[in-house]
Amino acid sequence: MEFKDKQSIYLQIADFICEQILLGKWPPGGRISSVRDLAGELEVNPNTVMRTYEFLQSKDIIFNKRGIGYFSAENAVGLILIYRKERFLENELPEVFKTLYLLKIDISEFQSRYEQFLSGVTPSTN
Repeated sequence: MEFKDKQSIYLQIADFICEQILLGKWPPGGRISSVRDLAGELEVNPNTVMRTYEFLQSKDIIFNKRGIGYFSAENAVGLILIYRKERFLENELPEVFKTLYLLKIDISEFQSRYEQFLSGVTPSTN
């Protein structure tokens, strides 16, 4: 995994775990990788993964069955969507708006490009 400088590594690992859950690779209620296994896979210190797991537990996205391992919560997908949406709206969207302003990109052009993007992503209803 390639880590970025702008965000803490444990939060980037949290994003990776959330993506695995959203993609169905670690389904809700299913077991996720152990701290040691994930640390080895991502080539990071196990303490960093442990910090990630503690963070995700605080968000109720994962939980620990003592002696068995970590599992994704049954409602993990909904919780992830809430968490990621909140983070995007508070942290990333203001940067998008700033860039639009600085480059003098009209909101109608932005909306047109977004609609074009959506037409390529969502299935046709015709």
